Amino acid sequence: MNSISEKIHALNEMVVQGKGLEALNKYYAEEVIMQANEQEPTVGKEANRLREEEFYSKVTEFRGAEPLKVAVGVGVTMVEWHFDYTHEEWGVRNYKQVSVQEWKDGKIVKEKFYYAN
Repeated sequence: MNSISEKIHALNEMVVQGKGLEALNKYYAEEVIMQANEQEPTVGKEANRLREEEFYSKVTEFRGAEPLKVAVGVGVTMVEWHFDYTHEEWGVRNYKQVSVQEWKDGKIVKEKFYYAN
C-alpha cells in the first residue's frame, strides 16, 4: 500500500470501523498538526492522541461514520464525512465535515477539519 489513494481509503475504513486511534498511530507523522475550523491547532502526534482519546471517551453512542466523497491530489487528500453519534457534553451530533490532509513521506503531516457549528 504505497499510494496516497490506497492509504486514505484504508484510513477511512479504519475510522468507519471505530478504529480512529489506530488510524492515527498508523497514518500520522510524529510532528502532525491538526486543527478544527479556526480553533487553535494541536501539534504533535502525542498531543493529538490525547485529544482524540478524550473525545472518544465522551462518545456515549456511535451510530456511524461514512466517507461520502474522497479526492486525491499531489500530496493532499480531502474527505467529506457524515458523522452520527451522541457525545456526553455536546448531545446528539449528526453532521457533515470535510477534512483536508497534507501528506509527506507517506504520513499525514497536517489535517484541518471544516464543519458548521
